Amino acid sequence: MKNILICTDGSNYSHEACLYGAWLSQHTNASISVLYVTDLRQFEIPAVADFSGSLGIQPFEGMVSQLHEVEEVKAQFVKEHALKTLQGAGVDEVKITFHHETGLLVDVMSDYADMADLVLMGKRGENANFATEHLGSMLERVLRSVEQPCLVTNRQFKPIDSIAIAYDGGASCRKALNYIIANEPFRSMDLHIIVCVEGHKEDEATQRLNEAEAVLKAAALAPTCQMLTGEVETAIAEYVVQSDIDLLLLGAYGHSRIRELLIGSTTTELLRSCYVPVLCFR
Repeated sequence: MKNILICTDGSNYSHEACLYGAWLSQHTNASISVLYVTDLRQFEIPAVADFSGSLGIQPFEGMVSQLHEVEEVKAQFVKEHALKTLQGAGVDEVKITFHHETGLLVDVMSDYADMADLVLMGKRGENANFATEHLGSMLERVLRSVEQPCLVTNRQFKPIDSIAIAYDGGASCRKALNYIIANEPFRSMDLHIIVCVEGHKEDEATQRLNEAEAVLKAAALAPTCQMLTGEVETAIAEYVVQSDIDLLLLGAYGHSRIRELLIGSTTTELLRSCYVPVLCFR
């Protein structure tokens, strides 16, 4: 791990994402890029709201200009806060770069994610206190678009000592196994492999569990293996709590988009229900 990209909007969740980024940087010596994206849509609101035309074009242009000025002040505040947080957590200033862009985060990410080995985002954004059960508005779209592993951070930072991989045998989960094998500090952590029995497919679940265990043991790792029963999202979330897991790894959006639209997404439900950071792989 050489480069970490942290997406921030200045919220409390972004603050915690910076703390996780600092922790990982100290353990891997990785550099950190902090990205703040001004949402282009906010500059279009006055034009939509003025249905009567009573404001006129000149007042509207003035409002947009003022919005830009306010946003520049906010961007500077976000920068100062991110740098203060990272440096306060022990990251050398020379390892930190800050970028401010205007657009939509999911579009801007295409230019930045390719330069990163890991992307960090807070689970929720500026409106977290008003929509406590909802994920950030751009989170799911970013997770679906980036190829790099994406760490979705929780409300409060905690050093990572134990990790669990929710293994389903898919390509993204195999990618997660290889990521653990290849990267410190994950190799030295308490490692759990969990497989959930779906319906009556216990033999298939056992095969998956044995497969994951064999891969990790071949890399000189000794995981704790556990087969779970019940509804996937509930069983995994309960195991995370009961086993005091600090980080959950899973394959993101493994089924077809059509199927997810019809019956919902396990990835999204786990992101909502788990109170620990979740590292997603595509």
